[in-house]
Amino acid sequence: MVTLFVGGFPLDMEEIELVKLFMPFGQVSTIKIIRDKKTRICKGYAFIEMHDQAAAEEAVANLNGRDMGDRSLAVKIREENEKPKPKPFFPKKPFSGPPSYTKVDRGGHGGGYSSGGSDPYKKKRPRRPIN
Repeated sequence: MVTLFVGGFPLDMEEIELVKLFMPFGQVSTIKIIRDKKTRICKGYAFIEMHDQAAAEEAVANLNGRDMGDRSLAVKIREENEKPKPKPFFPKKPFSGPPSYTKVDRGGHGGGYSSGGSDPYKKKRPRRPIN
């Protein structure tokens, strides 16, 4: 199986139309048009699997750069990565007991969202009465 990347086709194109485009070059095994998860609108590229390497190369030679409407088709053979990239290993820090916290004096009176504590004796706004 050979996987082809196909990009640049019209966004309203359906899977069957793409298969019809590739059928003259060889048998198409699977097709996957990539769509947005929420809106289901096509993102403009797809992956096609063909059975034969020679047929895939012929499709690339004939369809790459072909104009479709106002867009230009891009067809490439997808390179398979032999080894997947390993996930980075981050060792966990050993447990050192409960964290220690210290209170920080921010200045001002009340410690709330004030104007920076420039006047420590500034009066607070009066509260509204509860009705």
